[in-house]
Amino acid sequence: MLLIPKAVNRLEKAISLPIVKDLFTVHPALHPYLHYSLTMRDAFHEELDSIGASLLQMAVLVKDAMATATTALLNADLALAEKVIQEDEVIDSIQHDLDARAINLMARQQPVASDLRTLVTSLRMSADLERMGDLAHHIAKQARMRYPNCAVPPELTVTITEMGRAANAIIDKVSAVMEHRDSVRALEIESDDDEMDKLHRKLIGILLEDSWPHGVEAAIDMTLLGRYYERCSDHAVSIARRVYFLVTGEYAVVQN
Repeated sequence: MLLIPKAVNRLEKAISLPIVKDLFTVHPALHPYLHYSLTMRDAFHEELDSIGASLLQMAVLVKDAMATATTALLNADLALAEKVIQEDEVIDSIQHDLDARAINLMARQQPVASDLRTLVTSLRMSADLERMGDLAHHIAKQARMRYPNCAVPPELTVTITEMGRAANAIIDKVSAVMEHRDSVRALEIESDDDEMDKLHRKLIGILLEDSWPHGVEAAIDMTLLGRYYERCSDHAVSIARRVYFLVTGEYAVVQN
């Protein structure tokens, strides 16, 4: 069995020679090993495309989860919070299936070069997306825990609203970066994350003011919520860096 791939490789190299190229073009049925190799390669790339589609599906679900969790948080909407909590299992399930398929593909096909880089990167991006879904889940649980009260004090409503919008925007952009393998826009995610960091610092600053009137428990709640949004943005940056590496084969140089 181990001799077949080597024989196929030699056969493919031979086909590249002008002398024999026409023979294979005119009489493809006479060369079953070549046909087998091309068929397996097509199937392999179809499976790679399927894994990419699953990543994009995860990104769509994560964006919806984060937007819905933010709405539930700001409006003390228990039904929406429960929806996010329950649907997190869907994101987890897709990740588990994607990882199993990627590992199986590596074991069966033993890919090299860019194909191997694609599979390894896909595994890491799926982990980032799954964690982003978990963070939306945590936000929804915070809304449920404080129901029927709103978990967000009036002083922080605007800041949390802005953090939610920033999270949705960065998830949307990173989804486009993944879909189009856009290395240029991948670098822009770093700047988008800077905006989220500013909002996070603004939130912490309000919590540290001597005039904070809502006590320690509310301060802890808001510290955690701010961290959830900030970490979601960090995972988007991680995905963008992986896409950049996938496209260029190099690690992005971050300008501070």
